[in-house]
Amino acid sequence: MKLFYFILFLFIFTFSSSYGASQDCDYATSNIGYVKNQTKKALSMKDLQMTRFYTYKALTALEKSKKNIADCGCEEASDSVLENIEYLKNATKATSLAGARILLNKALLFSIESLEAIANHDEHGSIYGSDNLIMNVASSNKEETMAFLDQNKIRQRIDTSLLKYKTSLDNVINTVDCAEARAFAQNIYENCEQELLKPHLSESKKYYNLKTKEITEKALDRLGNCERK
Repeated sequence: MKLFYFILFLFIFTFSSSYGASQDCDYATSNIGYVKNQTKKALSMKDLQMTRFYTYKALTALEKSKKNIADCGCEEASDSVLENIEYLKNATKATSLAGARILLNKALLFSIESLEAIANHDEHGSIYGSDNLIMNVASSNKEETMAFLDQNKIRQRIDTSLLKYKTSLDNVINTVDCAEARAFAQNIYENCEQELLKPHLSESKKYYNLKTKEITEKALDRLGNCERK
C-alpha cells in the first residue's frame, strides 16, 4: 500500500511540477513580450523624453517580472533578463537619442534572447529536476494533492467561461467595423498585459488574464491592420 501511495504522489507531483513550471513560463513569456514591445516603442520615438518614457515602462515591467521569470526555472532567460535590466537602466540615463538607441537595441536583443531561451526551455533543463521532485514527494500530503486538484478545477471553469468570451469576440469581429473591432480587442489585450504585471495577482486571475490575452491575440492576428483592399 505504501508503494502505491508513493507512486501516486510521484505521478501527481511530477505532473504538477512540470505543469506549474510550464504555466510560470507562459506568464514570463507574456511579461517579456510586453517589455520587448515597450522597448521597440522607445526605439521608434524621435524625442529623447518620449524614448525615456517607454524605456522606463519596459524597465519597470521587467523589474516586476523577475519573480515570474525565476519561477519559470530557465537560468538562461534569468541571466538575459539581468543583462537587459542593466541596458535599460543605462538607456534611461543616456543624454542623446543616438546613445539611447544603441543601448535599447542591446536591450531588445536580450528580450528576444530571453523569449527564445524560454521557448527552448525543455531542451536545456529545468530547476524542477529529480532532486526537487524527491523533496516534493517526501514532504507531500493529502492537503497539497487536493489543493492541486482544486486548482485544476478552477482552471477548467475559467476555460469554460472563456469559450463564451471567444464567441462574443468572434461576433464583434464579424459584425463591427474592422478598425473599431481592432481597437476593442487591443484594449482588452493591453489590459491583460497590465494585469499580468501585477506582482500579487492570484493564480486564478493570472491564468484568466493569460488565456484571455492568448484568445485576443489570435483575434488581433485575424483582424490584421484593417487595410482596405
